[in-house]
Order: sequence, then C-alpha cells, then structure tokens
Amino acid sequence: MKKLLNTLYVLGEDRYLSLDGENIVVLCGRDEIGRVPLHNIEAVAVFGFSGASPALMGALAERGIDLSFMSPSGKFLARVCGKERGNVLLRRKQYRIADDENQSICIARNFIAGKLYNSRWVLERAARDYPMRLDVEKLKGKADMIGKSANRAYESENADSLRGIEGEAASNYFSVFDELILQQKEDFYFNGRNKRPPLDNVNAMLSFAYTLLSGMCAAGLEAVGLDPYVGFFHTDRPGRISLALDLMEELRPVFADRFVITAINKRLINGKDFIKKEDGAVLFTENGKKTFLKLWQERKQEEIRHP
Repeated sequence: MKKLLNTLYVLGEDRYLSLDGENIVVLCGRDEIGRVPLHNIEAVAVFGFSGASPALMGALAERGIDLSFMSPSGKFLARVCGKERGNVLLRRKQYRIADDENQSICIARNFIAGKLYNSRWVLERAARDYPMRLDVEKLKGKADMIGKSANRAYESENADSLRGIEGEAASNYFSVFDELILQQKEDFYFNGRNKRPPLDNVNAMLSFAYTLLSGMCAAGLEAVGLDPYVGFFHTDRPGRISLALDLMEELRPVFADRFVITAINKRLINGKDFIKKEDGAVLFTENGKKTFLKLWQERKQEEIRHP
C-alpha cells in the first residue's frame, strides 16, 4: 500500500534541484535555499521552467517518488517516471475493458454518479451551514435536480447519454456556485466556468486545484500499476491522463471546490494574490501560489489524518 507523505512544491524561475546523499537540495544560483530528506517525500512538483539533476531524477524514480514539471501558471508539462510498476496482467485487463464500450460504461457511470452525489452534498451542506445567509429553497431545488441526474447516470447505457447527464448536472451545480461565496465578493465572483485561460479569480483557483488533484490521482494510479493515460469516461488523447481525470471526477466537489470556497470565505486568499494579463487571463502571483499550495498541503494532510 502506498504511504501518503508530503509533497514538495518548488516555485520560481531560478531554482535548480539536485541530490546530496539522501536529500533533495534546492539551489538558487549557487546558494542552497532548501534541503528535504527523500524519505519524507511522496511527490515533487516544480512550477516554472526550473531544472533537476539526472542523479536526482534517477533517485526519485527508483524510490517511486513522482516528479512533475508545471508551467508557472500550473499547466502540466511533463512527469518523470521510473520502471513500470504493478502487474502487467492488471494493465492488460484495463486495456481490454477500455476497448469494450459495454464494460467501459459500467465503470464510467460510477465515476459520474459519484461526482453528482458529491455535488449534491456540497449544496446541501452549504444550505445547512448557512440557512440565514443563503436561499435554502433554491439550493435544495438544485440539489434535488442533481440527485435525479445521479440516478439517471447509474442507468446510462452509453457514453453520449452519460456526457449529456453530466453536462446538465454541472450546469445546475455551477448556476448557484457564486451564492456559496459569502466573503470578499468584490474580488471573488463566479459567472460560469471558464478555463484555458481562466478569466477571474475563482476560475483561476478552480483550475489550479484541479491540476493539483489530477496529478495526485495520476501518481496514485501509477503506484498501483494502472495506466493513468487509458480511461473509461475520458477518451484516449495523446498526452492526456484520461484515467486520472476519470478518477478525480467524484473528488472535484468535495476536495477541490469546497477547498476553494473555504479559502475565500475564511479570507485565506485575497484579491492581491492574483494578477490579470493583457489577454484577460488571471493567474496567481508568486505569493498567492505559495499560500495556495501551503493550504493545499495542509488540507491533504488533514484528509490523511481524518479521512
């Protein structure tokens, strides 16, 4: 069983990672600015266009420690992997199921039904926690509609109908998402999901959280020997971790969406943590990214202690 430890996040354009004995050393120019023992680390995520020594990459791969490279905005670039882990018979079974539409839909509809169940729970939980500040009847109405969609998802017989059900439920869910934001409304508002690039602070947070979550899922799949690139709901596409995207579907509402809402409502993130580029794209500042990643790591450790 994979042991859940810490993730090392490295920010900055001028960082370089090297190996010294059993330690990861973070360099800025020729100066050492950080040192972390390998046995404390589950994964390393590098944001920016920093580098890592071949010796370190080899040591991480040998120990099964995931090393991912992201752009400064959080877009996935590459992952360093060691020897293929797990049972080849398991992967062959995965490929056979993925090629069989009837078997694939049986797995895919469970991913989506789980996502819709958790989406409904997020709305119902908000209505219970803030009955005096929210339109409870409206939230319960949307939650009921999403619940009915979840039941239909369980009965879906093909991928097209499942995508239609998921899209309808997502529309209902996000139509009231802005109402869950109770603080800092001048800086945090939600008028609909947008990405590539995100055009407001809330969408920037959601996109960044989804990127981190997908990386966690991909690493978990590789750890047990499954191929994260061959999914059952998300179709094959070169470079896309389709099975990781499948797996994270039911985790989005409870792990990522509620995390974003909590960070805003508790004023852990504020409007100064973002910058807007000329093309309208909204990105984290360096300090904002550091704060977000620190909160994410704390949330991850809390889930490990109290699942």
